Amino acid sequence: MNLLDNYPSVAILGGGESGVGAAILAKDRGHRVFLSDGGALKAQYAAQLDQECIAYEQGEHSLDRLLTADLLIKSPGIPNTAPAVAACLERGIPVWSELEFAFHYTSSPIVAITGSNGKTTTTTLMHRIAQHAGLEVGLGGNIGQSFALQLARNPKPLYVLEVSSFQLDNCYSFRPHIAILCNITPDHLDRYDYQMERYAASKMRIAQAQTADDYFLYCLEDPETALALKANPVRSQLLPFSLRTASEPNAYGAFAALDTPENHTYLIHDPKTHETMTLEELALQGKHNAYNSLAAGLAARLLLIRKEAVRESLAHFESLEHRLESVASVHGISFINDSKATNVNSTYYALESMQNPTVWIVGGVDKGNDYTELMSLVASKVKAIVCLGTDNSKIVAAFANSHLPVVETRSMADAVKASYSLARKGDTVLLSPCCASFDLFQNYEDRGRQFKENVRSL
Repeated sequence: MNLLDNYPSVAILGGGESGVGAAILAKDRGHRVFLSDGGALKAQYAAQLDQECIAYEQGEHSLDRLLTADLLIKSPGIPNTAPAVAACLERGIPVWSELEFAFHYTSSPIVAITGSNGKTTTTTLMHRIAQHAGLEVGLGGNIGQSFALQLARNPKPLYVLEVSSFQLDNCYSFRPHIAILCNITPDHLDRYDYQMERYAASKMRIAQAQTADDYFLYCLEDPETALALKANPVRSQLLPFSLRTASEPNAYGAFAALDTPENHTYLIHDPKTHETMTLEELALQGKHNAYNSLAAGLAARLLLIRKEAVRESLAHFESLEHRLESVASVHGISFINDSKATNVNSTYYALESMQNPTVWIVGGVDKGNDYTELMSLVASKVKAIVCLGTDNSKIVAAFANSHLPVVETRSMADAVKASYSLARKGDTVLLSPCCASFDLFQNYEDRGRQFKENVRSL
């Protein structure tokens, strides 16, 4: 008997990619389904629900209907404190995420990746390696198509999932065979009462159901991860990835081959084969991408993917859109789109990877950023700052003593023009906003695309 047989009636809260996917899977598996969205459904999702003959409402939440459900599945963007969710919890109705629900309907192994930064790149790297090795693999979670919808309509023998803290908050039995935690840095703290330990505990939920037969891959150099592991012990096998050499010969994990700053040779030693493979060429540049590549490579070896496929994939991987994406060179000035950098840690890595004098475009919706972490990098890498946002006061104040030109703008067109006028041949213009995008843009993708459009119009 499947646990979900205890929940004949399922309510879905939120009608986006996650909610509609969960609704379709629930309907296909024989549950009575009702979907409720407090806003207006996108046309594509309403059409899907109509085609599937799934009952739904939009523009309101009918509590009388929601409270008759045996199980509530909520979209990750909706907190547990939302009135409809709180009412269900008070009634004793279990509240799950789409990942938790879908997990009960698959026996396929899962590689799940979370982290404040790098999870999208690591997930995509892992997926590309598996594809290159000829495996049938699904890509989902916080990227691509809903995990639940894939299980309903196009099931795969292996899944690679990007997993956010919001998705993990309502997971209980979700058990990836391989869990990767890229790092933990301050992000989304407003969702966790500005308590870093609560945010970290949410990330650690990726391993809560793992057993000794599973693997937990983590960054050895990340201090918040070390604290989180002490506070949230895991039962799975711990495998570090590190840019240092291993403390012991033949230690399991992924490490630098030589402990020198200029070293770019890495070793992966896995407990599945007891073999060591060498990586000498990584397509993605920058320290943060070395971590991402080592994590993906180590996970691939745990899946027994052959060394050649791992090496070839990591040596030829193209950077993702909006993540240190090279846009164009205009009169010798390089423009780089890092719109996905919505927190201090992401921007830190971006600035660290800059090789030429840089005009830095920064700003948006501040999420409690502490810019002092960037001061030394700004002093050594940045020649001018262009603020882009409706309220730039915090950024202007933070860098008031930097002795750098600081220009305020309130549109992407003006930001690109200002940065172009401040740059000279051989310089780099970097859009790495360090903030959310919702003051001037629909999302970080919209921000990045507007940047590219304006650069190409110069």
